[in-house]
Amino acid sequence: MIPPPVLLATAVGVVLGTLVALAVSAARERARQALEKQGAQGEASRILQRASEEAENIKKAGELAGREEGFRLREAWEKDESRRRDDLERAERRAEERTDTLDRQAERLNVREGELKDHTDALVEREESNQELAALVREERAGVQHKLESLAGLSSEDAKKELIEDLEDEARAEAANSLREIKEEAQREADKEATKIVALSIQRMAADLTAETTVSVVQLPSDEMKGRIIGREGRNIRSFEQATGVDVIIDDTPEAVVLSAFDPVRRETARIALERLVEDGRIHPGRIEEIVEKASEDVEKSMLEAAEEVLYELGIHNVHAEVIKTLGRLRFRTSYGQNQLQHAKEVALLAGTMAAEMGLDVQAAKRAGILHDVGKGMTHEHEGTHVELGYRLCKKHDESEVVLNAIKAHHDEEPHHFAETFLVTAADAISGSRPGARREMFEGYVKRLEKLEELAMEQPGVERCFAIQAGRELRVMVSPEKVGDEKMVQISEEVARKIESELQYPGQIKVVVVRETRTIDFAR
Repeated sequence: MIPPPVLLATAVGVVLGTLVALAVSAARERARQALEKQGAQGEASRILQRASEEAENIKKAGELAGREEGFRLREAWEKDESRRRDDLERAERRAEERTDTLDRQAERLNVREGELKDHTDALVEREESNQELAALVREERAGVQHKLESLAGLSSEDAKKELIEDLEDEARAEAANSLREIKEEAQREADKEATKIVALSIQRMAADLTAETTVSVVQLPSDEMKGRIIGREGRNIRSFEQATGVDVIIDDTPEAVVLSAFDPVRRETARIALERLVEDGRIHPGRIEEIVEKASEDVEKSMLEAAEEVLYELGIHNVHAEVIKTLGRLRFRTSYGQNQLQHAKEVALLAGTMAAEMGLDVQAAKRAGILHDVGKGMTHEHEGTHVELGYRLCKKHDESEVVLNAIKAHHDEEPHHFAETFLVTAADAISGSRPGARREMFEGYVKRLEKLEELAMEQPGVERCFAIQAGRELRVMVSPEKVGDEKMVQISEEVARKIESELQYPGQIKVVVVRETRTIDFAR
């Protein structure tokens, strides 16, 4: 064992050695920090020296730039000053020239003033001389008038009155003749120009003259199919009529079934559905409802496509979908046998062509023409005339004022406010009155001719009248003893106005008044 004193001495030695080592390490650390501090101070000195050199360089550069800017500003000021001096010199020269001009004008005015004064004096002398001559003329005139009154036996007032009456009669007759000549000349020129425009429009349109009709007869492969359409105890035909809203007429007509309904769209739906049922062969209530629903969708689609195709052909865009849908329903709508979608297309083409000939808005005329009868596609489901329905539909979907005016004006429910609406009305009359466009009942045709003759016979002085050219012209014969030439114009206008107010007719009616004077003598 190691004795305790030895252990104590050893521990003390270890502690002392540790203390010495710590002291040496601390001295080394202080020496190292001193060296780093000395190096940092040297680096700081070098940085400060470089910063001072750069500041000096920047200062010198700024001074140099300032001198250059001063030189530049001085040169600019000198140039401006020179320009101002030049402008001032030019202004002074112009002022001097203007002063010289004013002086010369003043001299000329003085000379002219003197001449004018001399001329005025001469006029005053001439006026005095004229007054003396006028007094002598009045005296001579009074003497001549007194002699004329004594010779004619009339005072001057009576003679003047008779002369004025004769002149008034002569002027009235000349005015009536001139008015008739002017009106006839204007009518000839207007007819010539209108005929040219309408003829060009019709030729350029080149529309088909045939009128489409709605098919209401379905052909069957055999009469046996009629029994299958009727079904057991009539359940098939009842289901079909209920689903389509049309009447199915099965009679003795061989291999044919007649469909009857006021609504042409329903009738077309029923026709397509029945043809498909006959072709398929499976006819029962469930199948009927399915086929009718598909046929209705196909008809709606075909109407929409027909309207879109017409609008595309006409180059009309931005039409509301609801308006297009209603326009498409005109495909199965007819008036006097004329297909209304084809009629609307004809009106649009005619109005657009006439607008182009007259230098008006072609697109506005076409748009008003295609939509003027759009209300006819709504009359089966809504109350009101097609004019009211079409006007409300187009106004709701922000159509232009030209379109709205054309809808109402073409049936005279409001005046024409635009030139294009006059063309739409004219095109509507042309399309409805062209050969083959419409079919008219014989009784209505005869009544219209009789009414035309009655309206003409109501005028005083009319002996007889004749409706000719299928009611397109009314020939009125007047008594030459009761009606003069100037009265003929009044009769033709009154008859035309009465026809416009009391009759409904397509196109226009020409009123011709004829006055014939015959002189008869015999040679014996």
